[in-house]
Amino acid sequence: MLQETAMQAHELFRHLRMPELGDVRQYVRTLPTNTLMGFGAFAALTTYWYATRPKALKPPCDLSMQSVEVAVEDGEYARRSSLLDSDEPIVCYYDDVRTAYDIFQRGLHVSNNGPCLGVRKPNQPYEWISYKEAADRAECVGSALLNRGFKPSPDQFIGIFSQNRPEWVIIEQGCYTYSMVAVPLYDTLGTEAITYIVNKADIALVFCDKPDKAKLLLDSTEKGDVSVLKTIVIMDPFDSDLVARGKKCGVDIISMKEIEASGKAHRHKPVLPKPEDLAIICFTSGTTGSPKGALITHRNIVSNMSAFVKATEKAVFPCTEDTLISFLPLAHMFERIVECVILCHGARIGFFQGDIRLLMDDLKTLQPTVFPVVPRLLNRMFDKIFGQANTSFKRWVLDFASKRKEAELRSGIIRNNSLWDKLIFRKIQANLGGKVRLMITGAAPVSANVLTFLRAALGCQFYEGYGQTECTAGCSLTVPGDWTAGHVGAPMPCNIIKLVDVEEMNYFAARGEGEVCVKGPNVFQGYLKDPEKTAEVLDKDGWVHTGDVGKWLPNGTLKIIDRKKHIFKLAQGEYIAPEKIENVYSRSELVAQIFVHGESLQAFLIAIVVPDPENLSSWAKKRGLGGSYEELCKNKDIKKHILEDMLKVGKQFGLKSFEQVKGIALHSEMFSIENGLLTPTLKAKRPELRKYFKSQIEELYANIQM
Repeated sequence: MLQETAMQAHELFRHLRMPELGDVRQYVRTLPTNTLMGFGAFAALTTYWYATRPKALKPPCDLSMQSVEVAVEDGEYARRSSLLDSDEPIVCYYDDVRTAYDIFQRGLHVSNNGPCLGVRKPNQPYEWISYKEAADRAECVGSALLNRGFKPSPDQFIGIFSQNRPEWVIIEQGCYTYSMVAVPLYDTLGTEAITYIVNKADIALVFCDKPDKAKLLLDSTEKGDVSVLKTIVIMDPFDSDLVARGKKCGVDIISMKEIEASGKAHRHKPVLPKPEDLAIICFTSGTTGSPKGALITHRNIVSNMSAFVKATEKAVFPCTEDTLISFLPLAHMFERIVECVILCHGARIGFFQGDIRLLMDDLKTLQPTVFPVVPRLLNRMFDKIFGQANTSFKRWVLDFASKRKEAELRSGIIRNNSLWDKLIFRKIQANLGGKVRLMITGAAPVSANVLTFLRAALGCQFYEGYGQTECTAGCSLTVPGDWTAGHVGAPMPCNIIKLVDVEEMNYFAARGEGEVCVKGPNVFQGYLKDPEKTAEVLDKDGWVHTGDVGKWLPNGTLKIIDRKKHIFKLAQGEYIAPEKIENVYSRSELVAQIFVHGESLQAFLIAIVVPDPENLSSWAKKRGLGGSYEELCKNKDIKKHILEDMLKVGKQFGLKSFEQVKGIALHSEMFSIENGLLTPTLKAKRPELRKYFKSQIEELYANIQM
């Protein structure tokens, strides 16, 4: 019986045996060519998929618990980064880097005197100076300042009035080499504010990039508005008339070359700063009143830089091969901290040509790996990409491809080598130089759909940060591996964050909502010669009160949901937060910009609306309405329709009846930095807006009957 069964099994296996090589060849010869090509294509695609199959970046912490609760004073609770091993915030990432001077010196060492600062002329490649040359020139600049009688001390302030360029970094390092303090000035502050800063900080010497800026300072000196200014150093060529004009009002006009030559001839031994010494006074533009000078120490700068490196160390560690494109103003701390990260690791900084219209050309030439941005630029990129998809089919393809990559984002995968990258997104990536591996956005909120699309399309690690000058730059940052949008990440490792009740707006910390308050080694020392303003922002326990209202999400990330500072009451006593209402109305397709206004003697709100030019034109055409954009803005039917759409959106997003506007006026010119209605960080200047639209506001209140 067993023998019979074995024989049957042997016969069965004989028929099921694997075909021999000759059999396979014979079989293949019988197949049609199309079938063979299909097999080949399938094999190639399978091989390609295995070679490029997506891998999720391993997050540095549990993404469902990105921050940890810690007890603070008075029985309150704050949250810290989950990346820390203890409740102590990080002060420095490298033991030998404690000051902004140390940052540059480490870069000089690790770069092996590699290229440091680069510039280009139109249609030319970038030209570089080395770390050693930059350090030598910085020492010459600092020595020259000592030769002219300035003190090597943290109460010696030196002005820098210039666009981003190598000299900016060289002058700043020259100050740090001799414990002096840099005070940046910038055009968008306006003449009055610049005059105010020069006087407030007792600035006797200002470095200017162009003669025009020197003339602006001389204008104020001639009028008697400035008396402390004694020397202006100009980087670009200038004529003898300017020197003569300076002499008349007691101001020496000298060239950057002269300064460097003087320092080279009489070098001084460096007088190095201590971590607690003042490094920079960063004047915030502010939405109200005169600029306030935030006092930032070396410790503040190093801790904020170190926290960024710590947060991203396992995902995108900086190296000497990295290149940064520098175009965001160096006068603001966001750009300064990014540049500190680059310099500390011996990488390169390439400066744009000074004209934002040429930025795309600079990007293609420089091919940066690190690209810090602001939402304004991201919105332009987003609009341009979808604007070029000018047919329904192209839009469908773009949308389909982005949705495929967004699905990968939700799984923690971010890459630029997928089929969709090769077919659809490669050109978009090439417009940024094709080598970007790290982007970071801050300074203002960015919409979730824009951030998610660009994360997918650009295929690089793209972080969103939140902060303000008063905490040096950032206080929260998205965590590597969490590529969801709609929040500003977890507390940075250099600080803790707590939420404080805002009773009048019905926000309570017990419910995980309240004013965002920050404490840590990145928190500033106060405002220059202004104890009153300092006390409004920095409390006795060392907490910075940001004026922003935040909410803790279940995964330990922070979402900014409102703004406290511009609250006012209507006649019946209702509290109004206009920025919250403006954010809701901005969701209307026809609204490009909006200013919501109310008064304590009035019972309702009104608004000034700048319609979206593209959407307004499209909407008008569909209804047979013609005319220019300016003419359409004067059309009463259009105004009525925009108001109706705004009210509909307001209702949809939960605005209370007293939060809905009762009337609007249309305005055809965008609010901008240039016309003085926005700050350099694109926040509304509410007092200026009220003044600018005084007649429209009065007319609206006079004509609306309640």
